[in-house]
Amino acid sequence: MDRFAPSRILNGVLSIADRIKADVTSALKGGDRGRTSALRLVLSELQKATKEGNADELAVLRRERKRRRDAETAYRDANRPELAEQEAGEAEMIETYLPAELGEGDLEALVRQAIADTGAQGPKDMGGVIKRVMAAADGRADGKRVSSAVREALA
Repeated sequence: MDRFAPSRILNGVLSIADRIKADVTSALKGGDRGRTSALRLVLSELQKATKEGNADELAVLRRERKRRRDAETAYRDANRPELAEQEAGEAEMIETYLPAELGEGDLEALVRQAIADTGAQGPKDMGGVIKRVMAAADGRADGKRVSSAVREALA
């Protein structure tokens, strides 16, 4: 069976897992062991999530990126710069599969619109506004960024 069969293509675009599989093959052929290993770990997490019924590939990639960033911070705190750089590199590689982050202006516009839509008056209304902004951002903004933008707007 062709690995790019129509059932694996959504709206003419390969799934993220299929793109990563192709990139693993390229990395193997290019002899890039570090990239191959990192891509295999991410691919394994994507496949595990699919088996568990969670088909949200972007959520898996965001979780894996966060794990790498957390590990990078821990290694820097432990004075292990070589390991921190490796984790940072893997996080950056994962980011190439994620949609581009929203700019500050775009995020502020989404926050203003969500506040207007929900009629939020103050900090007690933050939850509803954050929920609406996160849905509108569609994975293009980190939860911490959204939370701080909403908090600032409602202050």
